[in-house]
Order: sequence, then structure tokens, then C-alpha cells
Amino acid sequence: MKHVFAMVSKKKARLIAAGLLAVSAASFSGVAALPQPVSAAASTAAAQNAANEANLSEARNTPVVRAAKSVGPAIVGITNKAVARDWFNNPVETEGVGSGVIFRKDGYIITNNHVVANAKELIVSLADGRTLKGKLIGTDELTDLAVVKVDANNLPTAKLGDSDKIVVGEPAIAIGNPMGLEFQGSVTAGVISALNRTLDISDRSLKLIQTDAAINPGNSGGALVNADGEVIGINSAKVAASGVEGMGFSIPINTVKTVVAELMDKGYVARPYLGVSVFDPESAARYGYILNIDKGVYIFRLTLNGPADKAGLQRGDILLKVDGKEVNNVSDVRAAIVNHKVGDSVEVVYDRNGHKQTTTVTLEETPQDNTK
Repeated sequence: MKHVFAMVSKKKARLIAAGLLAVSAASFSGVAALPQPVSAAASTAAAQNAANEANLSEARNTPVVRAAKSVGPAIVGITNKAVARDWFNNPVETEGVGSGVIFRKDGYIITNNHVVANAKELIVSLADGRTLKGKLIGTDELTDLAVVKVDANNLPTAKLGDSDKIVVGEPAIAIGNPMGLEFQGSVTAGVISALNRTLDISDRSLKLIQTDAAINPGNSGGALVNADGEVIGINSAKVAASGVEGMGFSIPINTVKTVVAELMDKGYVARPYLGVSVFDPESAARYGYILNIDKGVYIFRLTLNGPADKAGLQRGDILLKVDGKEVNNVSDVRAAIVNHKVGDSVEVVYDRNGHKQTTTVTLEETPQDNTK
């Protein structure tokens, strides 16, 4: 299976997805966890653990134990039988395993987009030993989230918490399937290391929860849980670099709730866009162009009849500000509209032939093959 690593732009450390490889270079990517059968020994261990829980002293019945007991049954393994391309561009089948969280008893599961990317077939392994075929309901590459459905009822569910109320230093428990189904339902514990960590990946800015709870390949799509047994994040990535330990990242559950609601409704997330493709000096150089501008971004293409085109912008204009924010690269343009809704109007300041001008652009829904 192809191994691709995304870079943390400022620290130059490798940010790898903690689960199944995304076979699309535009997606989160990382080290694959190979699928393994659930052994009889694992079933015996689960039964023994359940029996032992009944005899725990108050001192041993810690928040971690209670959280694992509460959320563990709702954690699943997701095996992705995908199709990738080899060095000679021939299609080859690949397999990898990630994790998922059941959030509705009628079989709806939250996971990462990179866990299900390019799936030919999805197999969901429940904590009770059953394996069911999974159906993809919707995905969102921008936030690395997806919803999968299995045909089952009365499944155990995880309680979703409020990630806006968590604090640095409080306990954090990660539950998932590191290294595949042989280690299904593994529990690791640590603390919330930081909030609102902004990481830039492939021109996308993501705000994530940082934790030192061990997150490994296969944990992607699994739960980050607080001491009250509430899911506060969906585990997604870790920093992999020499001398770096304990830097895992989870998507805040409040972000997850919003995205999942749209995926359930539409199968995708409706986002606004300007309808422009832009170059800054660095990106232009990658394509063999020399762009001599000190500020702003150069419009080299507009979507026909898109928002910017309708507002009178032209190829060759230099965007200086969007919604009052200076824009000097693709990320700046996206950041200026990310919190807006379809139908909102934004003021755009641009330079045309040395003359600064202003116009108003009404944002429209991003076509599914557009990202800006």
C-alpha cells in the first residue's frame, strides 16, 4: 500500500493520519493498519474483563475504566477494501483498517474520510464480534469526516459531549483499533494538551484538539473521550518525527456534529465559494511562472457565471482583501470565507492594472468538484 505523508508546514514534522491510508494525495494520509481476524483469545479476554468489572473496588473504578465501559461497545473497526494505482498506473486492491463511533442505534457511524476514501467495499466489525457490510452515506474531505451505515438496530451508542467546554489538562481517553482488529477496542489515556491547534494540510487549515493519549495507525475515526464518558473528539492524526512523542490530534465533536448533520441530510457539506483560482508567487513558481507581486493573489481563472465572475472580477486581477482580511495565498482566501454561509455577501478589494477597486460578491454553494 502506498505511504504518503502530509507536512505540518511550520514545524516540518510529518503529520500522519492515525489509520487507513488515503489513496488520494489530496486527502489525509498515513500508515495503514492491516486488518486482522478477531481471535478467540480476544473474545475470552472481553468476557473476563466484563466479569472482573463486577468486582472492582471504588479506588480501581477510575474515570478511565468507566469511560471505557461506557463508550467501548460503540467503537467499531472499519475495513476498507479500496482500489489504488501501482507505479505502472495499474489498479490494485488494498486493505486497511480504521475505527468508527456508533452515534445512532439504527446503525449510523462516524469515522474519518481517509478511512473510507476510494472504498470498493466497507466491512464494519462490531465490538460484539459481528461483521456487517457498511454503506457510505457521505464524506467531507475538508474536515476529514464521513458517515457509514450498517443494517442493524438496537446497537450500543456513544454519548456525544460538548468540545467547547473542555479544558487543557483534563483527562482524555482514546479508544480505537491501533494496528488493526487484532487490537480492537484498545484504550489509551492522557490529557487534553491544547485546544484549537491550527494545522495547515494541503492548503487546508484545520482546528483540532491536541492530546498525548497514544494514537496509532488504526485509531483514525475512533473516539477521544472525557472522564464523564462523553465523546469530545474523533481521532484523526498524529505528528511523526524523530524525537517527537505524544502529539495526537482529534476533530472537536462540535465540528463533527455540524458536519455529520449535513452529511446525513445531503451526503455532502454545502460551503460557500468565490469561484476563483489564484496564484501567489510560491505556487506560481511550482507551475513554472514568475509572479512579481508584493501583496495579494493573482486570479488566473474564474468559474464561468460563478460568484466572482458575476461580480465583475476578471482574470489578471489581483485580490488584495476579502471580507476585510488581507489575502496573500490560497489559505487566506479560504479563511476569509470559511465562516460565511451560502448567500452571504462579502466585500472584495482588488487591483486591476494598478488601480485599486472594490466590489461585492454574493457567495454561492461550492460545486462538488470545487474547493475554493
